Amino acid sequence: MKIAVASMGNDVAGHFGHCENFNIYECADGSVTSAQSVPNPGHKPGFLPNFLGDMGVEVIISGGMGGGAVEIFNDRKIEVIVGAQGDAKAAVESYLKGELKSTGAVCHEHQHAGEC
Repeated sequence: MKIAVASMGNDVAGHFGHCENFNIYECADGSVTSAQSVPNPGHKPGFLPNFLGDMGVEVIISGGMGGGAVEIFNDRKIEVIVGAQGDAKAAVESYLKGELKSTGAVCHEHQHAGEC
């Protein structure tokens, strides 16, 4: 399973589209087997969910996310977890243990940048 975390360095980003990078974790048997960081190629409506989907991501974790991105992820059958915070790898490990649940918080404004 491949899990992406919208991040600011190694911390979960407050908003998906405005993150610095995506920490991508390969997971098997309930644990992280490898990790890589991919720079955010740019915030363009509809682009990032497809970019991550094309990389094989099955779960996206973020602090907040706009409704359009959520819809695209849902259409691609990629699980969306929002409301996360703190260390990105710790968020993934919590998800794998079944402890990280989505708050369902969706951002409705684009001028918020980190205020979701």
